[in-house]
Amino acid sequence: MTTINRLAECLIEKKLVLTMAESCTGGMLAQQCTSVPGSSIWFECGFVTYSNASKIRLLGVQANVLSEYGAVSSQVAELMALGSLEHSDATISVAITGVAGPGGGTDDKPVGTVYIATAQKGHVAHSKLHIFSGDRQSIREQSAQSAIEQLLERISETD
Repeated sequence: MTTINRLAECLIEKKLVLTMAESCTGGMLAQQCTSVPGSSIWFECGFVTYSNASKIRLLGVQANVLSEYGAVSSQVAELMALGSLEHSDATISVAITGVAGPGGGTDDKPVGTVYIATAQKGHVAHSKLHIFSGDRQSIREQSAQSAIEQLLERISETD
């Protein structure tokens, strides 16, 4: 069984509904979710917020947080995850923000730096830093796959 199918089963079993906020993956995770037949039971919506302005407008990420920490940060990933919950009827969320390359990397945040955060209604958000390698497509695919795995971990921790 694929991890996306396992995620679908777990969400259904726990009666959870998923939303997501994607930046560097550009909707790749939402596409994977909606490729599963019956996904309308457990998937509500996805936000593709590539620009800082869209993170602010659609997810409520504070401009000062973006200025202080940058779009690729644990703080912004967590606010994206919480914002997608706040702006939807979902009960669990995941957010992905990172540097997919080939350009855009810095010494502090090289290409392949990705933060993935999960959040659940009534609980705090949790983020993880990932450093992926490969080309742009590979980094985006690894990010989407890791987001699924983090969601599975988060769901297994719920009662």
